[in-house]
Amino acid sequence: MTDNFILKNVKIKDSKEPCDIYVCEGIIKKIGKNISEENTEIFDCTGLNVITGLFDMHVHFRDPGFTHKEDILTGTRSALAGGVTGVLCMPNTNPPVDNPETLKYIYDKARDTGVEVHQTVCITKGMKGNELCNYEELKNAGASALSDDGRPVENAELMRKALELTNKNNLLITSHCEDLSIINGGIMNKGVISEKLNVKGMDRASENTITAREIILAESVNARIHIAHVSTAESIEIIRQAKKKGIKVTCETCPHYFMLTDEKLLAKDADFRMNPPLRTQNDVNAVIEGIIDGTVDCIVTDHAPHTAEEKKIFSKAPNGVVGLETSLSATLTALYHTGKISLQRVIELMSVNPRKILGLEIHDIKEGECADFTVVDLERVWTVEPEKLHSKSKNTVFKGMTLKGKPLMTVTNGKIRYNEM
Repeated sequence: MTDNFILKNVKIKDSKEPCDIYVCEGIIKKIGKNISEENTEIFDCTGLNVITGLFDMHVHFRDPGFTHKEDILTGTRSALAGGVTGVLCMPNTNPPVDNPETLKYIYDKARDTGVEVHQTVCITKGMKGNELCNYEELKNAGASALSDDGRPVENAELMRKALELTNKNNLLITSHCEDLSIINGGIMNKGVISEKLNVKGMDRASENTITAREIILAESVNARIHIAHVSTAESIEIIRQAKKKGIKVTCETCPHYFMLTDEKLLAKDADFRMNPPLRTQNDVNAVIEGIIDGTVDCIVTDHAPHTAEEKKIFSKAPNGVVGLETSLSATLTALYHTGKISLQRVIELMSVNPRKILGLEIHDIKEGECADFTVVDLERVWTVEPEKLHSKSKNTVFKGMTLKGKPLMTVTNGKIRYNEM
């Protein structure tokens, strides 16, 4: 891996003026014009931009326990190919991440991947919703956040107690907002399309009620709460109003929620099934508006690999889609190239805000900083070919879609980890 190199004629973030960036022994040594150094590799970046490395605060690497779908090594390779230099993994593995031993296994395996891997640990033991985990022990072992992602904490009082404890341990709770009694076996958005297919739907009230509940509980104990993968217009509005009141709520959404609708399910292709599900055009519009006005804090992927065999039968397939290698391209296509948001806003949503929310160091592209960045061709037009993805699983909603904008090089700790220049 090259660690002494110069990027020639590259634009930093949204700058109009190109410059050179010299990286030596992991550090950005010089930024300026016409830099020349001996024993360095030169990359012509004319027409390209360099942005701070992306941080995806919602991924599933399926390791331990489900490594036929993904593992830490393939998941991090997928991240690097997408310009993602840091991730927050969810704990619904086998066993669930509710103990220091499993946490140590994950961090040991991730150590040399070149990706900054952080791990969420369970809110409740075994994700069973009955008993809170030992947060002090887990934080001392390196836990970065709390979640029972993949299912909600059904008992509101238990969730309130967990939130109350975060005021002492400062671990963020990220909530999967779903009322299981309302879902009751539904597999896609409940509406016109589900009725047309004669398929049991997932009523939007499931997401909306738990979103409201979590915010009310957080307010009651003056704690922070992060709402995962927001997909409905109502949840966006609930969060918007809560922020206006000064409640400590942040939220995330995914590219599929601002690009696609449940009409994709008409083909009965399980690759378009995830939880929460694709909604309606009204929801897509509301999510976009929430991104524009600042209600939405982060764009993540909820990268959830499943095998082709598992996704074969529409009615029985597990929910989830991969997204690490398409997230930046999809966001640039749908939001930047349409003029809805600036490149700087893309960087805030996909790099700065996730780190800020998790209390992590904010990376920047400046002299003296450790080199952690992504070189992007904002104008590169490419077609998503699932078989070329680095993930073990290929269940992407963007298969066959043409996107505009592509990460070409990913640098972490001053080393080039991915390069298709």
